Amino acid sequence: MSNRTFTMIKPDATSKGDTGAILDQIIKAGFSIKALKWIKLTKEQAGEFYAIHKERAFYGELVEFMSSGPIIAAILEKENAVADFRKLIGATNPALAEEGTIRKKFAASIGENAVHGSDSDENAMIEGDFFFSKLERF
Repeated sequence: MSNRTFTMIKPDATSKGDTGAILDQIIKAGFSIKALKWIKLTKEQAGEFYAIHKERAFYGELVEFMSSGPIIAAILEKENAVADFRKLIGATNPALAEEGTIRKKFAASIGENAVHGSDSDENAMIEGDFFFSKLERF
């Protein structure tokens, strides 16, 4: 178990101006930010990041969406980071997410669900490495 996880605030949330409120909720939940970046992914970068889903029907739509506007990428730290962050963000479908979760508050749909959260310690490391060099982490 690691004490770090990776997240992205997705284009739907950044375009609606929810970035500050989402970061505030993350910090108030006890996470500390160890790396943070505002970036707009190209289609190629989004495709590379989501390559694990390349064979799935939604891949093209996902790449289009994730390259449609800026995102916030971050590495977060807290004991039991991956599991605690997954609980904080809630179910992928905001209609099924628990009250008070980030997706319940800020997501519009399964496709536009406001935030990404790593699903394992291994993926948290891979995803963090995709966006951040060693020099950009604290």
